[in-house]
Amino acid sequence: MLRIALVAAALAARAVPARAQVLPAFGEDRAGTSGFQFLKVPVDPRGAALGEASVVTASDAAALFWNPALAAQGGGTEVGIATAAYHADVALHYAAGYRRVGPVTIGLSLQALDSGEMAVTDEFNPDGTGETFAVTDVAAGVTVAQALTDLFSYGVTAKYVRESIAGVTSQTALLDLGIFYQVGDTGVELGVAIRNFGGDATPSGSITRQTIDGPVEETEFQGIHPPTTFLMGASWRPFRTGAARDLTFVGQLTRPNDNAERFNVGAEYVWNELLSLRAGYRFGVDEGNLPSFGAGLRVPGLGSGRDLRIDYAFTSLERLGAVHRIGVNLRLP
Repeated sequence: MLRIALVAAALAARAVPARAQVLPAFGEDRAGTSGFQFLKVPVDPRGAALGEASVVTASDAAALFWNPALAAQGGGTEVGIATAAYHADVALHYAAGYRRVGPVTIGLSLQALDSGEMAVTDEFNPDGTGETFAVTDVAAGVTVAQALTDLFSYGVTAKYVRESIAGVTSQTALLDLGIFYQVGDTGVELGVAIRNFGGDATPSGSITRQTIDGPVEETEFQGIHPPTTFLMGASWRPFRTGAARDLTFVGQLTRPNDNAERFNVGAEYVWNELLSLRAGYRFGVDEGNLPSFGAGLRVPGLGSGRDLRIDYAFTSLERLGAVHRIGVNLRLP
């Protein structure tokens, strides 16, 4: 199974354009060349607060979103739910969970976007035709991960993705592939993942648009490319003094197939295993003029091996405004 995962990862890496790029090239950013954009938006507060640099740090149920290999690092059960009040009154939701079953970890995840009802407009009715439509996106995944040693693990997620806009529906199957490696006792950890790798989707259905000659029904559409993204990151914990304090720095290279390369950085400070403070920044993101911030609070007194944490994150884009995320993560023995 490991050989299959590594071969698939190599093929997926070749699917991402091979042009070398160290810093973002804003004049050649390939924006708007893929669909299923909701798959790229993180819903979990911890990952968003860390500047989306989570390919190596997602230690809870959000591991199934960032890097499936991280799910094999836990020893019990993780369950998490999160929601985000996104731009333009769009709602994003995420639910995931995984459990160790013998030598492997099995996980399930569900990601959804709901735009709510929006007014239909066209060049003849810029204020609205009186009709409404909605955008509904869903991704459901099954994950299998395995720790080959205490220091190395890998994981694979198979996802069914469906996007529905007005009367047009697109659906396809995608894969997430990931590996994780801990560099001994140095405090350094490495993670690599390829997200949303798979075939194109062909939209089906029909939509009617108004022309000078009257209404025209469109039934033929171009194929949609998935937003395949390559992530490579490293984290470093410079000190850890018992349960009193824990500091982690993380950096990540993010290379999507439909935009410029980005660099993400973040830091998390945990006090007394109770309060977590987080911050991050995304270099190369248009409109991303402010750092991200967040915090997490662990609920004490749940008993041995049980952990309940409530997280919040704030992110902002210059003209679109702020996004607030909140989530709950439960760990069971």
